[in-house]
Amino acid sequence: MEDLGALTLIPTLIVFTLAILTHRPIESLITGSLVGLVMIHGSGFVGGFAEASIRVMTDDDVAWVILVCGFMGSLIGILIRTGATSSFTALMSSYVRSEKTALMATWGLGILMFVDDYLNSLAVGSAMRNLTDKYKISREKLAYVVDSTAAPISVIIPFSTWGVFFAGLIVANGIAPEGEGFATYISAIPYMLYAWVAVLMVPLVISGIVPSIGPMKTAETRARTTGHTVPASAAHIEAANQSIKPNPDVKPRVSMFVVPMTVLVLATLYFDKDFLVGIYIALGGTAIYILVTRMLSMNDTFDTIVDGFKMMIEPLGVLVAAFILKDVNDVLGLAPYVVTAMQPLLTPESLPAVVFASMALVSFMTGSNWGVFVIVLPIVTALANSLGADIVLVIGATLSASTFGSHACFYSDATVLTAQASGCTPFQHAITQIPYALIAAAISVAGYLLIAYL
Repeated sequence: MEDLGALTLIPTLIVFTLAILTHRPIESLITGSLVGLVMIHGSGFVGGFAEASIRVMTDDDVAWVILVCGFMGSLIGILIRTGATSSFTALMSSYVRSEKTALMATWGLGILMFVDDYLNSLAVGSAMRNLTDKYKISREKLAYVVDSTAAPISVIIPFSTWGVFFAGLIVANGIAPEGEGFATYISAIPYMLYAWVAVLMVPLVISGIVPSIGPMKTAETRARTTGHTVPASAAHIEAANQSIKPNPDVKPRVSMFVVPMTVLVLATLYFDKDFLVGIYIALGGTAIYILVTRMLSMNDTFDTIVDGFKMMIEPLGVLVAAFILKDVNDVLGLAPYVVTAMQPLLTPESLPAVVFASMALVSFMTGSNWGVFVIVLPIVTALANSLGADIVLVIGATLSASTFGSHACFYSDATVLTAQASGCTPFQHAITQIPYALIAAAISVAGYLLIAYL
C-alpha cells in the first residue's frame, strides 16, 4: 500500500473509542478492522474481510493459540469435574489467613507457573477464584495479580515459551550467531525493566504501599462492602466458569491438581518449550488415568473435555478478532509508521527509551505481543547498529515493550485469558490494571534513560 502516514492509526483509535463506549471487545475489534479494510479495499472491503479472516484462521500461530487455549480449558474442566481444583483451593485455605496472604499466594503460584503466560493466566485464575472470594477480593484485583505474573514472569525466566520464541528471533535477525540466541536473550534479562517492575510492584500493591487507584479502588470497595466479588456485567463469564461442577461421587484429591500441572510444566520444558505438546500429554495422561481408575465414566470424561473447550469460546472469539485487526494493521503499515515517526528523537543514549515507548505503544494498540516484533525487530536492530547503541540494552527494551502490550491491552491474549479465568470482562480487567501498568512503564522509561546516560 501507499504510505498513509498518521491515517494508519484510524482503525485502532476506533477500536479503543468503541471499547470505552460499549465495553464490548469483539464488536469494537471487528468494527475497527472493517474500517481498515475499507481504507485498503474500498468498496471491496467485504471480500477483503473474507480474505483476512481465512488468512488469520489458516495461520499456524493462530491455530496454535486456538488449540492451546481450547485444550487448556478442557484440562481445567477435568480438574474441576474431578474435584481437584476445589481440593487444591481447600489445601491453600489451610495456609491462607487473610486477604493479603491470599493475594501473595496467588502471586507465588503465578511465579511457579513460569513456563507459559497462558498456563499462568488460566491455571492460577481458575485455582484461586474461590479462595480470594472468601476474603472479598474483587475479581479485578485477582486478575491484576494473575496477569502481573503471566507475561512478565515468562519473559524474565528464560526457560519458557517466550524465551524460545525470542531467542529464535534474535538469531533470525542476525543479532546473534546460530546457537547463541538463548545466551544473548539471557544477557538481556537484566534490562527487561518493565517485566521486573511489573512483577515486583505486586507485593507493594498487596501490602497497600501502592494503594488501590481509580477503577481498582471502586472494584475493591464494591467487593468489600457488598460481597459481590464478580462485577455485574461479568455474570455471563462467571456462569461459563461455573458450568462444570465437581462430580459428587468422586473423592477430591490434591494430587489430581498437582500431578497434571507438574506434568504439563515438565513436558513443555522437555519438548523444546512447546506448550501445545505439553497440554496434549497432560490432558491425555489425565484422561487415561481417570478412565483406568474409573474415577469418571468415559462419557462423563469426554463430555467434560468438550465442555471445557466450549468454556473458552468467548475469549477465543476476542483473540481471533484481535488477530484480524493485527492483519489489517500489518497491511496498513502501523508498526513501521510508528517507528519512523519516532526516528527524529533518536540518539544512541535515547534509543532504548524511545524503542520501549514506541514499541509499547504499537504492542498496546495492536494487542500483539509476538507477531508485531517479527516486523519491527529488523528495523530496531538496524537503528541500533547505525547509531552504535548497546544492542543488548535495546533487546531488553524491545522485550519490555512486548510485555507491556501483553499486560495492558484489553484485547491482548494474556488479558483476555486472565479475565476469563478470573471471572471479569477483558475491559474491566484492563481498565483497573492500566494505572499500575503506566506506573511501571514510566519507571521503565526513567530506568532506560538513567542506564544510557550514566
